[in-house]
Formats: sequence, structure tokens, C-alpha cells
Amino acid sequence: MDWELFWVSLWPIVRGGLVGTIPLSIASFAIGLVIALLVALARISGIRVLSGIARFYVSVIRGTPLLVQLFVIFYWLPSLGLLIDPWPSAVIAFSLNVGGYAAEVIRAAILSVPKGQWEAGHTIGMSRTTTLRRIILPQAARVSVPPLSNTFISLVKDTSLASLILVTELFREAQKIAAFSQEFVMIYMEAALVYWVFSLVLSTAQSRIEKRLDRYVAH
Repeated sequence: MDWELFWVSLWPIVRGGLVGTIPLSIASFAIGLVIALLVALARISGIRVLSGIARFYVSVIRGTPLLVQLFVIFYWLPSLGLLIDPWPSAVIAFSLNVGGYAAEVIRAAILSVPKGQWEAGHTIGMSRTTTLRRIILPQAARVSVPPLSNTFISLVKDTSLASLILVTELFREAQKIAAFSQEFVMIYMEAALVYWVFSLVLSTAQSRIEKRLDRYVAH
């Protein structure tokens, strides 16, 4: 094993993660959460058309590979005259994917809140929208933190697919170094190690957030 190459290549790979993978993940996750909330609310609404559209969207996202979704955004839309650069294309694809999966998490979290909470809000004169915003969603947010955190950690690893449309991120940097050095096994193992460290850091942050929420509820 070429340890000199290992240490020389480590920082470019880590930097690719810090300036490429993490920002891409955060942007996609933030937009995806907004989509997920809207889709979840549409799913539980009494409007059949909205519920049907939301159900179809979730079905398509969960029933097709993320790689295919990424290629559709990057290669198919230009054929319709809509040219999108690689980074925005990746954000759109990952956001839509997160929206499809997180929508079910949020929907389940909202439905897990006892119906009595809705009735309590109505009793004190709150509208349905105000009850949802002030009573239901805060409780649902606590329930949804663990699965949504797992979704984010998975997204960080899934962003490696963006390298296929030439987005500069962690795995793309590893590919360039491996192609130059011809040390494919070692460089890709190094990239895997960096992904693992990122996942450990995020998992630790997730555990601390959950503990703080539990402590808050206990008091």
C-alpha cells in the first residue's frame, strides 16, 4: 500500500466532501423537506385530487431508482429545451427523491399525534391550520427526527451518484485521483473511509439531538 499517496490524496477527497458532498446534501435535504411536508399534507387532506396526485408522486419516487431519476433530470429535460447545469440537476433529483421518502415519514408522524390534540385546538378556538402549525407539527417533528436523520445520512452517501453527471464532490475527486494514480482499490477504499467518518459524525449529532428532545419532553 502506497501510504505516501494515501496521505497526499486524503485532503483533496475530504475537501471534496466538505465543499461538494455536504452542501449538496444540505441543499437537497432542505428543499426535499419542504416538498415532503407539502406532499404529506396533501396525502392527509380530504381533497381527493390532491391526495391522488401526492400518492402518485410518492409511488413514482419510491418505485424508481435514484440513478434513473438523476439521469431523467439531467439528460431528458435538455431534450425538451430545458438546459440545467450538473449541480442544480443533482439538487433537483435528490430533492425530489428526499421529498418522496420523507413525505411518508412526516405523514406517519402527523397521524401518530392523538386526535384529541386536534380537538383541544378546536376547543380553544384555533382554526385547523393554526392547530396544525402550533400543536400538531411540533409534536410530529419530534417523532420524525430519527427517521429523517437517517434519510439525511443516506442522502450524504447517495450524492456519490452525482459524480456520474460530473458534479464535483467527494467521490468525483476520488475518481480523478484514482484515474491519475491508477491506484483504484486504495483510493476508493479511502473514499469509503471518508464517507464512513462523515456518517459517524452525523450519527453522533443525531443521537445528541434525540437526547435533547427527550430531555425537553421529560421536563
